[in-house]
Amino acid sequence: MPLLTRLRDRGLDLLAVLGGLAILTLMIHVVADVAMRNLLNQPIPATYEVVTHYYMIALAFLPLAWLERRRGMVQVEVLEPLMSPALLRLSDRFVALLSTVIYAALAWVTWKTALGNYATGTFVLAQNVAVPTWPAYFLPPLGFALAAAVTAVRILSPEQDNPA
Repeated sequence: MPLLTRLRDRGLDLLAVLGGLAILTLMIHVVADVAMRNLLNQPIPATYEVVTHYYMIALAFLPLAWLERRRGMVQVEVLEPLMSPALLRLSDRFVALLSTVIYAALAWVTWKTALGNYATGTFVLAQNVAVPTWPAYFLPPLGFALAAAVTAVRILSPEQDNPA
């Protein structure tokens, strides 16, 4: 189990780096677009489309697993003080199981949608240029699948899952 936990943690570290790079790239792209628009009257084509269809999707869905690892999702702890330690462990495992099932279902549904958009070559028009958007449809299933993996590890080993 420690190997599985270490692999999960290294993967989530990589996700954090990718998220940081995505934010940095987003900022550079938007600043360059604004600067070119105001200084040279030549904006970067399709900036709005790239930001909304790629950067924002990545920033919304890829951090789900990292948030789950740090237990940063919404929690309701009304009954927790009344539970015994054994019941609390059982409750944590049940919540992790429920979360895994929901994330896995969302991954499956969004995967099917991504495959459909890939097959049709989904795109948007920006200044009479087709900007392919189908690759971005694979980001939600990736985010949901990674979150499902993190919660599945929590089912198997909740005591090793205390956030740093």
